[in-house]
Amino acid sequence: MSPSDVDVDRPSAARVYDYVLGGKDNHAVDRRAAEMLLEIAPEIRDTARQNRAFLRRVVRHLAGLGVRQFLDLGAGLPTVENTHEVAQAAAADSKTVYVDNDPIVLTHGRAFLDPDSGSTFLSADIRDTTAVLKGAGEHLDLSEPVGLLFVNVLHLIGDGDDPAGLVAAYAHALAPGSHVVITHVSGDGAGSELRERIGKVFTGSSADARLRTRGEIGRMFGGLPLLEPGLVDVAAWRPENGAPVGELRVFAGVAQVP
Repeated sequence: MSPSDVDVDRPSAARVYDYVLGGKDNHAVDRRAAEMLLEIAPEIRDTARQNRAFLRRVVRHLAGLGVRQFLDLGAGLPTVENTHEVAQAAAADSKTVYVDNDPIVLTHGRAFLDPDSGSTFLSADIRDTTAVLKGAGEHLDLSEPVGLLFVNVLHLIGDGDDPAGLVAAYAHALAPGSHVVITHVSGDGAGSELRERIGKVFTGSSADARLRTRGEIGRMFGGLPLLEPGLVDVAAWRPENGAPVGELRVFAGVAQVP
């Protein structure tokens, strides 16, 4: 049964994403929204999987660089090989704080986590940097490097909330040697019908979807130096195998905090 404060009348970005990935923690409204998108851009399912595969690759890479703490913002519903699982497979002492304000994400996330995992779910809006950093600081040592993950979330934050400024506020609070990770859905190459369909899917929901250009996404790093290969299609960031690029593109990049 859904928690009483879960809104099942409007699509949730986390639950739509869960459905696209083949999960079961979604409602009819989310499935309808997802099918609207899949009808015009069936590659979205592959894109979602590529995004998850990128998350696994980047967490392993950062762990290999010595990062032992991860702050996963807008974490979404738990699925296989989550951030803390990948990190701890690489280094058993790794810690992860997941942040989300969707009640169903928090309910499932907290039930999913092993109490001894060294990881936790924090209920907060990622736009409230003060609350997030305070809560995260109770579990992580923010004087040490952190892997800050904005995976599949910034395109749900409208321009009025200044996503670039949001990234900068978090990055400024992190220790040198930290890394900022961004994946972002782009409008580059997307036709007007797909743009309109995405707008309709999230109209009236808590999400304010905004497809940005590669240039706009790149500026979100605020001039921080990007690791190779720079800002690229998500499947092309240190790939383990090739993947086609569809109409709906997702760009990925990782920057280091000096």
